[in-house]
Amino acid sequence: MDAYRTAYIYVRETFAGTLKETDSGYSFLYDSEYLQSDNPSAVSLTLPLRTEEYTSKTLFAFFDGLIPEGWLLDIVIHNWKIDRKDRFGLLLVACKDPIGNVCIKEVKA
Repeated sequence: MDAYRTAYIYVRETFAGTLKETDSGYSFLYDSEYLQSDNPSAVSLTLPLRTEEYTSKTLFAFFDGLIPEGWLLDIVIHNWKIDRKDRFGLLLVACKDPIGNVCIKEVKA
């Protein structure tokens, strides 16, 4: 399953896993080192810690919920010239520093 785009997911500034856009939808996989660390936290209640990959035909609700709405979404769409329907693209540009303990990066830091 080849990935079109990959997002690197961080929990409290620690690399936690990868979210991928694929030809069949989306996948999320926790990093094995993160799972073995002293006190790993789940990205969300809907994505509990596990070694198996999560897959979905649509963007996982937790990640979709990080994308801004309303006038802020309009600003993101206008400034980055991203299609409103490109939820993964919006996630990559608008969720680098969201409220909460999870952030999204386009490159692994």
